Amino acid sequence: MTSKQRAYLKSLAVNLEPVVHIGKSSVTPELVSSVEEVIAKRELIKLTVLKNCTDDPKDIAEMVAARTRSQVVQVIGKKIVLYRRNNDNPNIVLP
Repeated sequence: MTSKQRAYLKSLAVNLEPVVHIGKSSVTPELVSSVEEVIAKRELIKLTVLKNCTDDPKDIAEMVAARTRSQVVQVIGKKIVLYRRNNDNPNIVLP
């Protein structure tokens, strides 16, 4: 992913609401499956790491991205933005 594509995805993610919340149990198979379902439909999603989760958000982002075959767009504080292109029906066209 180029820096222009990453900047474009960041601009799209500004208005997104977090759809997945990561709690104290951190990354579980159930969490990964729910992220998998949502990212298949939306391509670009935002996650929130709750205060009761003691793991580092950057580590969580890398772990979830690896397990869902997606890419980390950005991690700011406790917000994570992930992207995975839907080859069948793409919603987002990258520059």
